[in-house]
Amino acid sequence: MDITINIYYKGENGNVKKFVNEMISSGIVDRVREEEGNEKYEYFFPMDDEETVLLIDKWKSKEALDIHHKSEMMKKIADLRSKYHLSMKVEKFKSLKEVK
Repeated sequence: MDITINIYYKGENGNVKKFVNEMISSGIVDRVREEEGNEKYEYFFPMDDEETVLLIDKWKSKEALDIHHKSEMMKKIADLRSKYHLSMKVEKFKSLKEVK
């Protein structure tokens, strides 16, 4: 069962772009993408809101996502989110093929 998480990070003064740039330059994004069970980890910027970024985070299973949540990267991500004073909104989706 695939699980897709949409995370909206919101900040001020260009901090969301600084956050994404540091996530990429520090190698965290590549390491998350290499984790067992990760299928997608991509950032998108809304055209009408420069202070928000959408992360689409897709995992093969709940177990893979649970392992990711316990990983060293989660602490680093939380630290960066705090450093840039970002708030977040999370939405969780299940694949339609699994809905009964």
